[in-house]
Amino acid sequence: MNTEPIDRRAVPTWAILLVAVLSLVVAVAALTAVIVRPTMPWSGSMMSGAQPGLTSGSGMMGRSGAGTRGAQPGETGFVAGTLAAPRVVRIAAGPGYTFTPSSVAIARGETVTFVVTAMGPAVHEFMVGPADAVAADTPGTPEVADLAMMQSKSLTYTFDGSGPYAFACHAEGHYEAGMDGTITVVG
Repeated sequence: MNTEPIDRRAVPTWAILLVAVLSLVVAVAALTAVIVRPTMPWSGSMMSGAQPGLTSGSGMMGRSGAGTRGAQPGETGFVAGTLAAPRVVRIAAGPGYTFTPSSVAIARGETVTFVVTAMGPAVHEFMVGPADAVAADTPGTPEVADLAMMQSKSLTYTFDGSGPYAFACHAEGHYEAGMDGTITVVG
């Protein structure tokens, strides 16, 4: 029987850190796949905001799977979101400086609740509205801020004009790195 003490330094610290980092990368990738997966039936509740037609809060929300599967604007069978029952569109912010999806189709006059989830360690924001106001980071343009890793927040917006509309992240350097998206008005 061996009675010698075990040398705890036998496994280098860098190897332990490497395993931890790889585990974190795999976990984030798995969660990204679940959150972005179009058939994921999430539901929850909506919190009221201060502006008419605009609500924001945190957490997963909206009708089960609404807006992430089935007919899209312009297709037969599409049902546009309303103030009483907004269509839910899920957006992943990151990892890195990207939105997934980076383009969203909406019907003119439609009300959409965006559920935005930050993926990866960077803190993001999500601003939506007229393209010129979003590009200029105009104060008063609807947004949710301080989206930390794996945190979700929601924002409901009614697209009552012909556009163009857009969304973006204006956290320092993110917009400049290309973190923006387009909204196409159909109909």
